[in-house]
Amino acid sequence: MKSIKDIDLYNQVLKELNYSFGTVFIFDGFVVSEINRGVSFNWNQHAQVIVEDIACYLGTDGSDLIYISNRINSYAVVASDWLKFFKNSYNLKGYFIVSESNIGILNSMIENLFFNDKIKRFNSIETAINCIKIGLIEIA
Repeated sequence: MKSIKDIDLYNQVLKELNYSFGTVFIFDGFVVSEINRGVSFNWNQHAQVIVEDIACYLGTDGSDLIYISNRINSYAVVASDWLKFFKNSYNLKGYFIVSESNIGILNSMIENLFFNDKIKRFNSIETAINCIKIGLIEIA
């Protein structure tokens, strides 16, 4: 799997947010996260910080954004923490997971139990972004 830094679209990043637990890339209409190996990704230590930083930078509640989780590393997600995201009045236009592993597919199915909408899955970051760019999935 490829990192955003390894594809041609890296030059379109508006802002790169670097954290001890991973990196988030802000584009026009969508955001891509790459979380570090071994992290147990949860609302209080990770997601809340990301969401607040993106909201501050873009001035949005997220309802006009697609969030792409580019799972280039193996890490755990506390799926039930999606409830905290929505409880704090945040929203998303869409949620994509990019993963090549069967474990990633299983994890996304568990996350889907707590996410308010359907999670779309892709095998490559380029395919996920192309779906947005060519209008298969609208952005703002």
